[in-house]
Amino acid sequence: MAGTGDFFAATLAFPTALFSFALVVVVGYWLLMLIGGLGFDAVHGGHGVGHHPGAGHAGQGGPVGHVGHGAGGHGVGGNAAHGASGGTGAHGDHGADGGGTGHHGGVLDALGLGGVPATVAVSLLVALAWFVSLAGTVLTSGAPARGGVFAVALVASWAGTGLLVRPLRRLFPEDRPVTRGDFVGRVCVVRTGRVTADFGQAEVTAGDGSTATVQVRTAAPEPDLTAGRTALIYDYDADREHFLVAPFDPPPQDF
Repeated sequence: MAGTGDFFAATLAFPTALFSFALVVVVGYWLLMLIGGLGFDAVHGGHGVGHHPGAGHAGQGGPVGHVGHGAGGHGVGGNAAHGASGGTGAHGDHGADGGGTGHHGGVLDALGLGGVPATVAVSLLVALAWFVSLAGTVLTSGAPARGGVFAVALVASWAGTGLLVRPLRRLFPEDRPVTRGDFVGRVCVVRTGRVTADFGQAEVTAGDGSTATVQVRTAAPEPDLTAGRTALIYDYDADREHFLVAPFDPPPQDF
């Protein structure tokens, strides 16, 4: 029992106590994530919240501004993307000129700990700092020595976390935001009554299977580009913020 008492005394002594409380928060967080995930799977038969193609659409009548993830789909428009219920569903990822939010913040990037979710990096930092400070607290005594243990724990946790996140980065590839250029070369379906040099919208399917409604125009009069007609997106006009399309008939599928 004496050993147990010494252990708890060390965890509540400076500097270990600082990291002990942080470690309790980290362990509690991961327990909640584990219990919450298991509970969600049990209620819903193991299915998470899926990515439903076709739920997000661009702001109607607005120019192409940014690419956002709607309620399961991509929205491309000057306004926020709207989900199936008409509510705002865009967030985070911007178009060709903007960058979306990644896995980590600027602080972790500056420390060389980016490339993994912030929760993973912070959890490793706290756990290593706690372990090093606990060992130092047991082996030293006195305020000056404990102050040195605190500094060593911070440096050691940073260095150790840096070594651990390197192989972990392969497990968390950063999502590349959808850009306007991703739609060039794709076939779309006209959704307005016609497409002219000044007016038109079409629905295009992104690489992940979701759909977006985008602004389209023609470089020359194309009377055949009416509602339901397929067209090929062959260019993007960045100045006027619309795609250029031409009539296109996809080849028949061989089954």
